Formats: sequence, structure tokens, C-alpha cells
Amino acid sequence: MIGSFNEESGNRPMNEINVTPLVDVMLVLLIVFIVTAPLFTHSIKIDLPRAQTQVNREKPDTVTFAIDGIGRYFWNSQPVDRAELSRRLADAADRQPQPELHIRADKETRYQVLADVMAEAQRLKLQRVGFITDPEAK
Repeated sequence: MIGSFNEESGNRPMNEINVTPLVDVMLVLLIVFIVTAPLFTHSIKIDLPRAQTQVNREKPDTVTFAIDGIGRYFWNSQPVDRAELSRRLADAADRQPQPELHIRADKETRYQVLADVMAEAQRLKLQRVGFITDPEAK
């Protein structure tokens, strides 16, 4: 009979999953891991030199320098003039360890004013100079 269902021909849908290929793949992976696992634990023994270091527990002081929109200077929130600023920068450069100079400038501050202060700090060889900004809100 053409088109009829024949049990002997094997046209029935399978209701069991064939796990033989899965078992074969798992066995191959197991063998690969057994072979490669000793390679991961192999190490070369080296006698490294010992170094003794001291932890620097002393944090350097920080100096906050601010310039407002009209060009006035503030050293740790105290108003200073240009001559006093140069003297304080020189004192900070002579101290050991040198303090960190944190520069805060108003966004209306002219670049030339800020560049003069940075040039003075560089001339006096201040090592740690950073800028403080406020992140923009999104």
C-alpha cells in the first residue's frame, strides 16, 4: 500500500533521544581534560631575590589654590596677592615632601592667569600639580 503507515519500514516518529553522540563527545572532552590538566600545574622553580621596602605611610599635604572669575587668588581659602602667591609657592617647593597643589579655577577665569600660575609652579619645580573640576550633570 502506497501512502499507508507501515510499522516495519520505520516511518514512526521517535519518542526517545539518542544520547550516544552526546556520550561520545563527553568522553572525548574528558580525555582531553585528563591529558591537559597536568600541563596547567607544571611550574618552574626559581629562586627570586628578596627586596626590602618600606611602606610610605606619610601622605603629602595638599594645598588648595583657587582663582575666581575676576582673577583673585586664594591659598587654602585665604585671599593672597600675586607676590604672596609666589612666596607661598616657593615655600611649598622647598618643603620635603612637597605638598600636592590642587588648582581650582572658575570657568570664567582667563587662561592667561591660569597659565602664569602654572608657569610659576613649574619654574619653582613643584612636582605634584593637579586640577580640581566639578563633573557635569547629565
